[in-house]
Amino acid sequence: MQKYKYTAFNLNKKKFTGTFLAESEDHLREELAKQNLFLISAKPVADKSPNPFFSTSSKVKISEITNFCRQFSILTNSGISIVDSLGMLKEQSYSSLLKRVLEMVHEDVKAGLLLSEALEKHPKIFPEFFRSMTYVGEMSGSLDTVLNDLANYYEMDDKMRRKLKGAMAYPLVLLGLMVGILALVFVFVIPTFQQALGEMDIEMPALTLAIFKMSGFVVDNILIIFVAVVLIIVAFRIFAGTAKGREIFDKLKLTLPIMKNINVNTIASRFAHGFGLLLVSGMDLVDSMKVMVNVFGNKDVEKRFNLAIDEVERGASLTMTLDKYQLFPQIMLQMVSVGEKTGSLDEILPRAAKYYDEQVEIALGALSTVLQPIMLVVMGGVIAVVFMAVYGPILSIIQTIQ
Repeated sequence: MQKYKYTAFNLNKKKFTGTFLAESEDHLREELAKQNLFLISAKPVADKSPNPFFSTSSKVKISEITNFCRQFSILTNSGISIVDSLGMLKEQSYSSLLKRVLEMVHEDVKAGLLLSEALEKHPKIFPEFFRSMTYVGEMSGSLDTVLNDLANYYEMDDKMRRKLKGAMAYPLVLLGLMVGILALVFVFVIPTFQQALGEMDIEMPALTLAIFKMSGFVVDNILIIFVAVVLIIVAFRIFAGTAKGREIFDKLKLTLPIMKNINVNTIASRFAHGFGLLLVSGMDLVDSMKVMVNVFGNKDVEKRFNLAIDEVERGASLTMTLDKYQLFPQIMLQMVSVGEKTGSLDEILPRAAKYYDEQVEIALGALSTVLQPIMLVVMGGVIAVVFMAVYGPILSIIQTIQ
């Protein structure tokens, strides 16, 4: 099917323009004639999703997807057609990127495409999980319910992300404060003391000499140090963006003592929420697993989960396969096992999701409890060492005079 931009007139010679999906120009003419429209001109148009790189916002936020699902659900549940609902939604106060995409989706649905088919054209905007659930909703005739479930899912996911950012904010502020204080001390304070103590011709302790040398190195090479730090950060981000880099860092997230509990419980929570939602909507077990691959947000887990999918497709037990690749905690595996044996997996997973949501909150609380005192101790220790190095000789002079 080709999308055409057409110009046509009706019986009253009123001009109409729009877009329509048709197999050929002749097919377009026939379809318009059924609506008492006479084709004047038609031009094939290519439909591409706007590139997020050139948008004022680089991507659509989860909060926007949540609001879109919630509003879409309310409109469709009120009996408003999908086309009219999209027409209303594209006028809402979303980001410029999402508004442009919704305009294109609206045109495609108006031209005859299914909503899920229109969304498939924009994989960088709408996540695979969202597109798959929309398809399930359309096929089952329960799109409004599915959209409401999706809104709840993304709301929960956004809430967890914000909590994680909040837990990390204070330690990062302390780290930045410590680096800033040390930079000021090494560049401005220590050189002044070094000059004053140098004029007194006294023997300096080893710690003081080491601090003076470090200060001198920083002052003499401050531009080089700044450029080196920037280059390291850029190189780190580039490497982290590669497939190999993401896999390495994602694996570290599952092994580092402080971060392990948060990431393991977050992944288990996403699996329980998403997988349960897909099964409740009527999607096949294996198809649900394939959709879930891109929901975890961890390349190492995705790699092992793909291996699990292959084995389940060959007839292996879901519980035994998940256990084999050590994908989830034992409590999750026990719940999946019970659900698999009783045929109530779609009922048990939402309960598991609530449990792991609580575990994520507990882990985030523990993170704040552990990191904050550690950062304060490190910050205090570093400042104490610098203070002793700088003021130690001065105190020695004062004691000698007395």
